[in-house]
Amino acid sequence: MFWKSTYNEFIKIAAKPRSYISLAAITVLVSVILFAMKVDGQSYISFIMSSFEQTMSFEGNMLNGYLMAFIILQMLIIHIPLLVALVTGDLVSGEAAMGTIRMLLTKPISRTQILLSKLLAGYAYTLVILLWLGIMAIFASQLLFGIGDLMVLNSDGLVILQANDLPWRFVCGFGVSYLALITIATLATTLSCFSENSIGPIVSTMAIIIFFTIIGTLDVAVFDPIRPFLFTTHMMAWRSFFADPLPTDAILQSVAVLIAHIVGLIGIALYQFNKKDILS
Repeated sequence: MFWKSTYNEFIKIAAKPRSYISLAAITVLVSVILFAMKVDGQSYISFIMSSFEQTMSFEGNMLNGYLMAFIILQMLIIHIPLLVALVTGDLVSGEAAMGTIRMLLTKPISRTQILLSKLLAGYAYTLVILLWLGIMAIFASQLLFGIGDLMVLNSDGLVILQANDLPWRFVCGFGVSYLALITIATLATTLSCFSENSIGPIVSTMAIIIFFTIIGTLDVAVFDPIRPFLFTTHMMAWRSFFADPLPTDAILQSVAVLIAHIVGLIGIALYQFNKKDILS
């Protein structure tokens, strides 16, 4: 019964037109980026590498599919949470607004299982979004630009990663990105349990992300103790897989913080959903 409920919840998501906004937005944005880099990408690379050209010489295909995938991820992954919240923030509150939640809770399945099935359906939808981003970012980029070594500019300088060392890094990077996105999906669903309309949870989710991001980036000492525990601090942890040497401790810390947020938010959502008044 639980898996059937999860399947039905995913079908509900697939039936909503807003669910396809994310896929369309990703397709358009990635296509625009790829087109722009295809037309004038060499100028962009020359500008980025100008400070190194006096001391280093570069050979090979610098403007390649792996570099484009890295650029696309860096540009778009911070905007994906809005697309996730747009759907997952509606999972409970949308049914409350339409009144269908009363009928749903009459089924021979517990409230806990109903909410968990909604969460799993939301996670599946989030995975679809991320997989589509991966297909557009990696495979489409490689078709247009080929394969080559990846040059990453970070705070420690220029890191050059060989092409045969990159697939596992992208897979792991997408894995941590997915963990960050399902944190957003869980937050939006949790807020949805407290609301009777869809707009509130979506706006509240984005407001929390913006608020935590400001705290995380504001260089004020008073926020130093709490900054490592904010989920927004770890949303870009995927970049750590493109460092050399690999910062294993930092990656594990980010994974632990994200999982702790997911578990805590699920607990809050279950508590609120189980005591939710469906008669008023």
